[in-house]
Amino acid sequence: MSFAESGSIECATAEETQAWGEKLGRNLKAGDVVIMDGPLGAGKTTLTQGIARGMQVKGRVTSPTFVIAREHRSLVGGPALVHVDAYRMLGEDGATSADPLGELDALDLDTELDEAVVIAEWGGGLVEQISERYLLITLDRESAVVDDPESQARIIHWRWFSTP
Repeated sequence: MSFAESGSIECATAEETQAWGEKLGRNLKAGDVVIMDGPLGAGKTTLTQGIARGMQVKGRVTSPTFVIAREHRSLVGGPALVHVDAYRMLGEDGATSADPLGELDALDLDTELDEAVVIAEWGGGLVEQISERYLLITLDRESAVVDDPESQARIIHWRWFSTP
């Protein structure tokens, strides 16, 4: 399955979100940068868990909030997955870095970024500067909850962007 340049899908459960992420993960390749945006609890890490399953990487995928970045090596000779909390990479004043590649490099990851898939939670305004092409994924849980407060649904919007 290949993915369209842009689109949206409603996933009713966390399991559906992971299943969609798994399909996406099978289509990502070394050098791809994925920026995830959405409020706390929107499902960014849940989606990343599915992507990791599709990429067949090792290690438990958890929120990178307390570690800033976590690297997951491939089990099948594919690219590694670098899962980053870009918000934590910002300065104390919340300003974006003038050198986002340097910020990522300072994390002393074992993998070269062009040989991995980088997934950055809260990465808007920072991480897209490290690649000429990136996938922006926005997760919306609020729309479904308005209609049904018990809903676990989320609407996932995605679009590939190229920088000039």
